[in-house]
Amino acid sequence: MSDDKLIQIQELIDSASASLKTAHALMRELTGIVDTDKERHTARANATSGAASVSAEGKVVEGIFDGQNMIDGEGQGYPIPANYASKSKLVEGDGMKLTITDEGKFIYKQIAPINRKTVMGVLIQEDGQYKLLAEGKVYRVLLASVTFYRAEVGDQVTVLVPSDIEATWGSIEAVIPKHVADAAAKASVGAASSEDGELSPTVE
Repeated sequence: MSDDKLIQIQELIDSASASLKTAHALMRELTGIVDTDKERHTARANATSGAASVSAEGKVVEGIFDGQNMIDGEGQGYPIPANYASKSKLVEGDGMKLTITDEGKFIYKQIAPINRKTVMGVLIQEDGQYKLLAEGKVYRVLLASVTFYRAEVGDQVTVLVPSDIEATWGSIEAVIPKHVADAAAKASVGAASSEDGELSPTVE
């Protein structure tokens, strides 16, 4: 591909990004609705990543993973395959790099993992979406992760979340099926009942 074509493509992308940014601003003005999560990730992308560039491999864009997509410094979203996000255990806030090849392929790479912590909770379904109820907070989880780990509603699930920022999404790390957790709880109660395994009589 010639340099002139690359420059033309870059100009078209810049123009489209600018138009999209203006459209978002007008929409916010008219509706008063602000996507605070997106604004937060856009601000972080602005602070931590450079401007889009063109390399021998293709167009390179850096941004922040928002739980589903990569958001660049202009607020533009780039879809990340759910299977890749699940298997790579990407966490909301991770710094990402996207290379768009001349053939149109999207190649993602995690370049700045955010500090993370593990929390455990119960998998629930709300409004047709899978979520994790943990430590008094609800985290959204990717359907692809639920399917990959064969998790079901009621299972105990551990997820990775950012340790330094508030998050909407959690990345599933492991699943303890409900029947296994129930069996472990029953065994624990049985072991604690008495030394010979028999329940002590209750005096009223």
